Amino acid sequence: MSYVPYGVVGIIGPWNFPFNLTIGEAIPALMAGNAVVLKPSEVTPGSAVLGAELARAAGLPPDVLQVVTGYGDTGQHLIELADMICFTGSVATGRKVAERCGQLLKPVTLELGGKDPMIVLRDADLERASSACVYGGLVNAGQVCISVERVYVEGPVYDAFVQKVVAKVRQVRQGPPDAGVVEVGSMTFPPQIDKVERHVQDAVARGAQVLTGGRRRTDLPGLYFEPTVLVDVDHDMEVMRDETFGPVIPIMKVRDEEEAIRLANESRYGLDASVWTRDLARGARVARRVQSGAVCVNDVLVNYAVTEVPMGGWKESGIGYRHGPGGIRKFCAQQSVVIDRFGTKSEINWWPMTPRKAKLFRRALNFFGSGWRRKLRGA
Repeated sequence: MSYVPYGVVGIIGPWNFPFNLTIGEAIPALMAGNAVVLKPSEVTPGSAVLGAELARAAGLPPDVLQVVTGYGDTGQHLIELADMICFTGSVATGRKVAERCGQLLKPVTLELGGKDPMIVLRDADLERASSACVYGGLVNAGQVCISVERVYVEGPVYDAFVQKVVAKVRQVRQGPPDAGVVEVGSMTFPPQIDKVERHVQDAVARGAQVLTGGRRRTDLPGLYFEPTVLVDVDHDMEVMRDETFGPVIPIMKVRDEEEAIRLANESRYGLDASVWTRDLARGARVARRVQSGAVCVNDVLVNYAVTEVPMGGWKESGIGYRHGPGGIRKFCAQQSVVIDRFGTKSEINWWPMTPRKAKLFRRALNFFGSGWRRKLRGA
């Protein structure tokens, strides 16, 4: 088995984590022997440009890593010209990329949206789980594809968990970098904060309660939305169905483990998830029932840093994986080479067919097709 680089890999990146999700994806493509053309988001193009400059300064041969900037039509041209496409972004755009690559019969990987569930079971360490919920839901102002987007908590610990989360969210410091020590900054993309606001308003209109946050911050320069905790939520609300991608933590009470798993899987997404319990065997069992490309037990987001294992989405969260051996091999065509060992003049299955060959074939089919292991044991 050998792996042959495709040639030129086109990487179309998103506006969030614009360095890691462009240059970070280019590195394994280059390691696999390809040249790379990056098309960063038009919202945050500078990070990829800087990354390419650093690569050249470090000695990467000229033009092996190139950056083209522009809008959607630039990405469309790259799809036409590259030998493989690697796309990270929204489900809607991912469908269009997949459609065109399918028409061209061109290999493609897609990392799309997520609506990542957190399942808190009644025996969880609530102190750790609540801290993880706050960090996992608010880091980078919630603009993380594997952030905590919805939380399901078993009834007996629901009130205590919510109380801890709300208290910790109220202690989160928000502001610009020059304001001192802050945990949550501005959002990146104006249409995204509009979507966050719309999700919160829809939830409230359908009966959700805002325990803290819930509004834009007009006192700060930029796109700031208050770290928000919602309760009394259900799956009729956009905030529990669609990717919010903002600093909002909706928490839902469930009867038991079974209901938590059912609701976690009641989604068109399947990128990341977490399960919280002191019983690690139970955690692993529940994790295997969650329809998601990756599940953490008693942690959040950390699977992305475990680069030995693959990361990718199920359902509408994408096709293909990054990280692990497959994260490099995906940038190659596989070739099998089979070499004859014995050098005989002919093979038994070659023509001309004879009665003796036919008899041997029948005996072989009878032996291997009717319990040959049992026959060898004399049973």
